[in-house]
Amino acid sequence: MTAYYEILFGLSVLLTLIYVVLWHKHFDTHISLIFGFIPIANLGYVLLAHARSLDAAIDAAKLTYIGGCFLVLFITQSIFSLCHIQLKRWMSAVMTVICLVSYSFALTMGSKPWFYKTVTFEIDRGMGRVIKTYGFAHTLVYVVIACFIVISFIAMVYSLIKKNDVSNKTIMLLMLPATVSFLSYFVGKLLPDGIDAMPLSYVFAQVIYLIIVHRLCLYDVTDLGVDSLVKQGDTGFMSFDFDDNFLGSNEAANKVFPELKELQVDSYAGKKLQVKNTILKWLDDFKKDESKDRIYHEVDDKIYLITIRYLYDGKRRVGYQFFVTDDTASRKYMKLLATYNDSLSKEVMEKTEGIVQMHNRLILGMATMVESRDNSTGGHIRRTSDVVRILIDEIRQDASKDKKNILLLFGRDGFTDEFCDDVIRAAPMHDLGKIAVPDAILSKPGKFEPGEFEIMKTHAAEGARIVDSILEGTEDDSFHKVAVNVAHYHHERWDGSGYPQKLKGEEIPIEARIMAIADVYDALVSKRVYKDEFSFEQADKIMMESFGKHFDKRLEKYYVAARPRLEEYYSNN
Repeated sequence: MTAYYEILFGLSVLLTLIYVVLWHKHFDTHISLIFGFIPIANLGYVLLAHARSLDAAIDAAKLTYIGGCFLVLFITQSIFSLCHIQLKRWMSAVMTVICLVSYSFALTMGSKPWFYKTVTFEIDRGMGRVIKTYGFAHTLVYVVIACFIVISFIAMVYSLIKKNDVSNKTIMLLMLPATVSFLSYFVGKLLPDGIDAMPLSYVFAQVIYLIIVHRLCLYDVTDLGVDSLVKQGDTGFMSFDFDDNFLGSNEAANKVFPELKELQVDSYAGKKLQVKNTILKWLDDFKKDESKDRIYHEVDDKIYLITIRYLYDGKRRVGYQFFVTDDTASRKYMKLLATYNDSLSKEVMEKTEGIVQMHNRLILGMATMVESRDNSTGGHIRRTSDVVRILIDEIRQDASKDKKNILLLFGRDGFTDEFCDDVIRAAPMHDLGKIAVPDAILSKPGKFEPGEFEIMKTHAAEGARIVDSILEGTEDDSFHKVAVNVAHYHHERWDGSGYPQKLKGEEIPIEARIMAIADVYDALVSKRVYKDEFSFEQADKIMMESFGKHFDKRLEKYYVAARPRLEEYYSNN
């Protein structure tokens, strides 16, 4: 009979050695404890079988109860861990205390009647045997074991039904040692005298857990991925602690940074000049700004991507980890793609610019055609466009000095270049609506009758409709909006007496307020069929009196600043 226990002890030691060979740092601690305690418990059964005195038998029995009191704890905790069910720390502590109390009762056998009421010893067929009657503490141990087994089965059934992050095969495997342990504790007493099922169940549990840990290696994607990278040798690794001491590197990293081979592990990396000027500089930059965690490093004709991450021991940061990957092909492709994109963008820009210029010439041509029907002396469209440009220049200069003031005054973020260009481009379109005004009214040399003036005023709304129709479907929404506003509202007045909608104050779009100044100033200083041009002094007096009534008072300073350029412009024209 002693051979039965000796063989099982030998098997348990062999299986533990196999586990040691397979061991990986991501294996659950409780599984390691299971493999460590089982040979101890099985050794107790061997010593009990070879005992030749009561004291020796009791000491051996105490050793066997290490398995009875603690292995069920480790199995339960491993089941929770493998099922990804997080136990609170206090729960684990309570479970451990319960097992310690149970084992402390087991240690009283032979001295107190709590665990064994009575105990005697005999040698039966050459094998030591303890004859005992159980006390209350022994029953308590069985209750504890039963509770742990029930809890384990509840956790496994819950995971089987509810959790998708645990392999069903793993759960089914876990059920096997738990079931066998239960049967060994509560049914093993039915076996013939001299044969205890517990050491056999322990060895069976070891076999099942070896199968489980083998499968765990496949399920742990993070560690498996890192191991695969290291094995392939494509990714370099080097580590440093928080004091810039070198912790180690692999061969792939050493090929890129040969000076790493000369560094002593756990020595300050700055001793090597090259390391200090490259790696430690990157590390210093990362310490100051964690967004600087990616660096491209060129060596000969290779381009390497250096990625910096924190080095962890469990959940605790212990240093820095560098990952070195060959990114040459990717970078060259990106460079080629960027060059192609730049060339394509330039070509598209040139095509677009050509289309825009053609579009602008078409609009200018339409405006000129409409102007030819007007009673002006010609050139009004060109001149007002130039006046708008001069006024916009003054506003833009002020905006570059005081963006906050511009924003408060006009509600635009510093008069962007896009907006300024849109107003200048829209200026020639302000009178397109006159195409709908009859020639008899449009070319009348004298003052309009009331009815004629009402017809004349329709050109603003009609111009907005025409501009909207021309620009409909274009992708330049901002220009579309500005051009419609310029055509629609350039005859509105600050005091609300204008047309077509009698808008007042800031209800008038800023682009239309600027256009109004250019439109009136050109009308004053230009000759028309019904009047001669006013002098600059006369025109300026009318303009200055009109700010706050016809024009936005806040635009007065820009008109005043532009006045010398305006007078020079009209003098040359």
